[in-house]
Order: sequence, then structure tokens, then C-alpha cells
Amino acid sequence: MKKRILITGGAGFVGSHLCERLLKEGNEVFCLDNYFTGDKQNVAHLVAHPDFELIRHDITQPYLIEVDEIYNLACPASPPHYQYNAIKTIKTSVLGAINVLGLAKRTRAKVLQASTSEVYGDPAVHPQTEAYWGNVNPIGIRSCYDEGKRCAETLFMDYHRMNQVRIKIIRIFNTYGPRMNPNDGRVVSNFIVQALHNQDITIYGDGSQTRSFQYVDDLIEGMIRLMNTADTVTGPINIGNPGEFTMLELAEKIIRLTASKSKIIYQPLPQDDPKQRCPDISLAKKELDWQPKIPLEEGLLRTIAYFKSLSQ
Repeated sequence: MKKRILITGGAGFVGSHLCERLLKEGNEVFCLDNYFTGDKQNVAHLVAHPDFELIRHDITQPYLIEVDEIYNLACPASPPHYQYNAIKTIKTSVLGAINVLGLAKRTRAKVLQASTSEVYGDPAVHPQTEAYWGNVNPIGIRSCYDEGKRCAETLFMDYHRMNQVRIKIIRIFNTYGPRMNPNDGRVVSNFIVQALHNQDITIYGDGSQTRSFQYVDDLIEGMIRLMNTADTVTGPINIGNPGEFTMLELAEKIIRLTASKSKIIYQPLPQDDPKQRCPDISLAKKELDWQPKIPLEEGLLRTIAYFKSLSQ
């Protein structure tokens, strides 16, 4: 059955892949974005599709539409972008959540919140399970994003408890793939762009800090599976790849895959940068029968091919 689905932040890196997949599944997709970090080019190939509608709107302002499902992805997600206008970032998380929850309450739509592993802060527990409350600095330079997303989760749970809104909360760990913004300051795009131009690859700290990287197609599969669960499954559920790599290992792998002449250089570690980040995905396996399928090397080769195509 064709569903009417609203995706806020739909022209962003993850949002554009979600639009594509939901259209392929035969749904009507409304892509809402204010282009703060999203890009029309990410969805340009979908504009002619009869079931696709592109809407320029800022979700900090209410938006009225009749829909069956809402995926709330609107928010800058890389440190340079969310720190560029910290007040705008936290408004997008908090007011955006209030507006999509109000819409879901009125239309009785199911609504999924794209939360983040950043709610765990610099974790004192490893790997991170959904039961862990996190270790977040509420007044640091990353708090606009971390605390904004934590507050959005609170709002989702309160609308669910008080108004029976059908909610889903997904905690997304580091994701990469085609359509990442080359200038977004995330580690995978940074390293690939630097390697393709034979520039020095910048590692912050000594390179021993770890991250786990999931390819965007695996994330989209997890999101759709969570949206399709019974109303009793609200989350939060971690979606990420538990394979853990140091920054140094990632840099060396990208240099090898791009046959780059880049050298690795070291810079001081930014404030509140987490030393470890790795999901426990037991709950996703149990509730969604989900686990990541695409190995890091395969995903990196696809992403490198995308970045190469940008410079041609």
C-alpha cells in the first residue's frame, strides 16, 4: 500500500538516500529541507518522479501536511556545521522535534527521530548500549548538538507517554557513503578528499581514538525496519557497525585504496572529542533482525568513486 511519507532534512546526505529507497518501494515522498547543509543536487535525480515533492521549509517553523509517516532527519550533523551556528542547531533539534511531534499527533502519523551516538558523549562505558545514559558536557562546544538531540529524545518519549504518539528513536553511529558533503569536516570525507588531492592527512590527537563506520545503505535498511515495527517498539535502538577502527588505521586504509602520496600529520585533539565510539547492536539484531552487511573496504571504494566523480 502506498504511504505518504514526510522526510525532514530530506536533501541531506542520509535523507537523500532515504528518499530514493522509499520511492523505490512505491511510496509518495515529501522531501522538506531548508538547504542549511542539505543540497538540491542530492535529490535532483528524483525531482521528475511523479511521487516525489521537494519543499523548501525550515522545520523550526510548523508545517502542515497530511502524512502516514515522518522521518525527522533535519539537523546539521558534522561538528564544523553544527558549531557554525550553535543556536540554530539546538533550535532545529528542539523546535523541530516539537513541530514534527505536533504534526504526528494531529495526523496520527508514525514518527521516527534520527538521534545520534553523540547522546553518549565521551562514553565511560564501552561498547555503548541503549541503557547507558551518557557522559555529555552540557556547556561545551559540541553541546548544541549533543544536548539538542538528547532533548529531542525526551520530547519524543513525553509525546508518546502523554499523547500516545507512535514514535521510533534511532541512535545513528558514524555513517559514510556517496553524497557526503566534501567540506563537512567528517573524518571519512576529510581523509578521502585529502588523499585524492595528495594533501597531508590530518589526524587529531595521536590517532588512537576509535570510531565504527557504517555504510549509508545499511543505515537506511535499519531505519525502515524500525519504522515498520509494532507500535510497542519505540527504541531507542543503536544502528551502527560494531567493527572498530583507530583513526590511524582508517587513514592508512584510505591512502592505500586511493594510491595516494599523502603523508599523515598530527594536530591537537578538539575539546570533548570522544576517545571511543562503538555501538552494542544486540537490540537491533533482536528487534529488527538487522546488522550491517557492507564491509568497510567495499563501502570506502564506493565512496571514493563518488568523490572522484565530483572532480571530473
